[in-house]
Amino acid sequence: MLSILVWLPIAGALIVALFGTIVDSKQLRNISLITAIANFGWSLFLLTKFDIGTSTMQIRESLSWLDQIGLSYRLGIDGLSFPLVLLNGLLLIIALYISNDVQRPNLYFPLLLLLGGGVNGAFLSENLLLFFLFFEVELIPLYLLIGIWGGEKRGYAATKFLIYTAISGVLLLAAFFGMAALGSGEGIAFTFNYLDLDLGQVSKTTQGILLLLLLIGFGIKIPIVPLHTWLPDAHVEASTPVSTLLAGVLLKLGTYGLLRFGLGLLPEAWQAIAPFLAGWAVVSVIYGCLTAITQTDMKKMVAYSSVGHMGYILLALAAATPLSLVGATFQMVSHGLISALLFILVGIVYKKTGTRNINSLNGLLNPERGLPVTGSLMILAAMASAGTPGMVGFIAEFVIFRSSFAVFPVQTLLCMIGTGLTAVYFLIMIDRVFFGRLGVAIGSNQEPISKFPFAKWQEKSPAIALALIIVFFGLLPNFATGLIENSAQAIAPNQIKLASSDYSAL
Repeated sequence: MLSILVWLPIAGALIVALFGTIVDSKQLRNISLITAIANFGWSLFLLTKFDIGTSTMQIRESLSWLDQIGLSYRLGIDGLSFPLVLLNGLLLIIALYISNDVQRPNLYFPLLLLLGGGVNGAFLSENLLLFFLFFEVELIPLYLLIGIWGGEKRGYAATKFLIYTAISGVLLLAAFFGMAALGSGEGIAFTFNYLDLDLGQVSKTTQGILLLLLLIGFGIKIPIVPLHTWLPDAHVEASTPVSTLLAGVLLKLGTYGLLRFGLGLLPEAWQAIAPFLAGWAVVSVIYGCLTAITQTDMKKMVAYSSVGHMGYILLALAAATPLSLVGATFQMVSHGLISALLFILVGIVYKKTGTRNINSLNGLLNPERGLPVTGSLMILAAMASAGTPGMVGFIAEFVIFRSSFAVFPVQTLLCMIGTGLTAVYFLIMIDRVFFGRLGVAIGSNQEPISKFPFAKWQEKSPAIALALIIVFFGLLPNFATGLIENSAQAIAPNQIKLASSDYSAL
């Protein structure tokens, strides 16, 4: 049943690629959309079969493959991976929906579908080597999506992404081989199945080395400072649909990997370096926010905001309490929804005005000649990102800060500064771009443009849908936290009980 989530998008990609020369671009988009909707619908059906009271893997599949090297086809899903699978399915639909008038559609749409199937495979894998294969599957499609359909410096951005991700893959593969070799134990066949690995007898020094490889490998993917430099370039040059998937889902492979394999398999080493990780989270949060304040490109500002907000997840993982892991997983979903909304709105502004330069834009909230709905949605997205109550961002950040404070009070307080800085840079952007007298100056020799075509309903509807979801989970977070709670409880090594941290209180 889980294989459908992996292979349906890949099968759809093959069909679109084969029929790409026969049907037109609109039909290819429709076929891709139907495939993505069916995939998301199947994940919702599986949700009805999922027992939220169970902490172990469910709906499991197992098939012998290359047993000689320890590779088996094993899939499973729990409360930590299910929300991310649902997020991936939703954002894949949105990315395909907003992909209009693309060149070479017979290549573009299969790459997006392949990306969606590969990400699902990574989230569902119970085998380390299988996870690595799916982790690498998304490398080539994303490289091509940036390199072919990106901006003026797309070649540089795509190559930089490729190099960073290749280094990440080498480090992760080395760590996985070490974990399989040391964790299989006597009397157990060599295996990469992480549920069968026992690294408890491995020395703390060796565990530390393995964890360091995982931290750097997954840290590049998250990304955390100073391993982040590929991300702003990739976002700026990528198209809006690709940026939506990149920020919304693909970055979560890094945080999910650290949670599942770093914390899950090496809890002793994790707790030993937890103070360092909490300090690293502070650096990422403060650096990401301060750098975002200095940006004049709207898209680059949103990209640096991702660096800061992913730091919150690292803080929660460092605390490693049941509640902090609920917050970490919920923040992955929250950031995915909010960042996707922000990139879609920036894409609309760029399409209608021809620029993303904050210093060139002004007064777009004008109800008659500007982009009033887009501006209103941007204000909502900024409020959600800054952790305003009633939005999904507030719940995620509150849970993280509430749970992490008991373990790392100083680091948590420093990370909380990031919420204030987030409000600062988004207020700067909104004030300059959407308030004031309408006028957009593009080029020194051109008169300011003072009227723009309204965004069509088809262009705004994905953003409106995301805004509604952000508010829904902000008001009713139990629909997500209830799904995560038991799996977080099972994997957390730091079983701190907080008197007022009952999940139902949310």
